[in-house]
Amino acid sequence: MCRSSGVNMPEKLKHIKINNLPIRFGQFLKFADLVQDGIEAKLRIQAGEVLVNGLIETRRGRKLEKNDTVTLNGITYQVT
Repeated sequence: MCRSSGVNMPEKLKHIKINNLPIRFGQFLKFADLVQDGIEAKLRIQAGEVLVNGLIETRRGRKLEKNDTVTLNGITYQVT
């Protein structure tokens, strides 16, 4: 399920290099060290704390591709 967050972001942009695309959303959060483990990823995603391409994303298994963005805590990460 996707819905608009109503929040204007990003303020910062960091690039995360992924060699094997696509990557699942939850795996990306762990790979980029945005969460400590899969349980934290699941909880943050379900709580609507993480945006994908500017929209709240609640599907942990969503596949991310090159140039997708993930925003958490006001910082945006781009899949490269």
